[in-house]
Amino acid sequence: ALRHLAQGARRRTLRRWRRAPAFCAAMGACLSIAGPLPQQRALFFPDRAMPCRQALKGQPCRRKHCTYEHDASRSSLMQLLAVIGDATTTLDVCVFTITCNELADAIIAAAKRKVRVRVITDDIQATSQGSDVSELARTPGVTLRTDHQKEAHMHHKFALVDGTTLVNGSFNWTRAAVLTNYENVAITSGAPGLIGEYTREFERLWRAFA
Repeated sequence: ALRHLAQGARRRTLRRWRRAPAFCAAMGACLSIAGPLPQQRALFFPDRAMPCRQALKGQPCRRKHCTYEHDASRSSLMQLLAVIGDATTTLDVCVFTITCNELADAIIAAAKRKVRVRVITDDIQATSQGSDVSELARTPGVTLRTDHQKEAHMHHKFALVDGTTLVNGSFNWTRAAVLTNYENVAITSGAPGLIGEYTREFERLWRAFA
C-alpha cells in the first residue's frame, strides 16, 4: 500500500513539473541542443508490378488496360526512385548487383544532372546476365569500381544521397528483388552519426578498390 501511495505521489509531482513554465523551458532547451530528430521510413517489397514508364515521367498513361503501377504510394520502387531523384550534389551507391533498369536509369539521370556519382559493386555480379554495370561504366559522370576479389563478394547494399540521406537494407537493386523477394529498405536522414559511419565505409572501400 505504501508503495502505491509513493508511486501516486511521484506521478502527481511529475504532472505538476510538466505544467510548470520552467520545466517546459528546460525541455525546450534540451531539444534545441539535441537538434532535430532523425527522419526515418521503411519500404517493403515485393511490389505488385513494375512502375509504368509514363508514370515515372510524370505523364498520363494512354494504355486502356495498363498492368503497370501508376500510384507511387503503392510502389516501394517508385518511392526509392524518388529518393535517388532528389540527389543534387552527390550520389554514392554501394550495392552487390544492379540489374533493375529503372534504378540504373535513375543513376544515369543523376549523372546527367551533374550530380557526382560513384558506384561500388561486386566484380562477379558486374558481368552477370542482365547486369547494368557495363552501361553505368560507360556513362559520362559515373565513376565505378569493383572489389576484384574472386574469393569474396562486395555484398553491401546501401546508398548515400547528398551525404545526408542513407538508403540501406536487404534489397538488391534487381528486378527479382522488386517483384519476387521479400525485401526491405530503410531511408534515414537527419542522423549524422549513423550516416557518417556509412560514409566512412564507402570512402574506405573506394580507396581499397582503386
